[in-house]
Amino acid sequence: MKPATAAKKLGVYLPATPEEFRAGGISREELRELQENPPEWLTELRRNGPHPRPVVAGRLGVSISGLARGGVDEALTTEQIDELRRNPPPWLVEERERFARVRAEEERLRAAQRAEGSEPPEG
Repeated sequence: MKPATAAKKLGVYLPATPEEFRAGGISREELRELQENPPEWLTELRRNGPHPRPVVAGRLGVSISGLARGGVDEALTTEQIDELRRNPPPWLVEERERFARVRAEEERLRAAQRAEGSEPPEG
């Protein structure tokens, strides 16, 4: 698979990976090995970043679109994420509230579908 796909599956920011990872294809066996026995560089990236947008969004409790609306278009380190969590700017507070409302509405719809006896599609 392409390095970008492997990085996504590993939850790491591709430009921060070692050159040898970015240079060639990654087999499924190599990916499995990286997942089961992560080398130091992978452990360090997961711990300190920089992190890709899905990881940043998850750690901040917002959507990826919320990050974009907040002007976050680059990978952030764990330290930067922690600082945003300690001192949330107005956009982050607003996006967390929006995200919570969306999640609550999604859950309400799932509950209504379960009550009707139909299961919602996964997605």
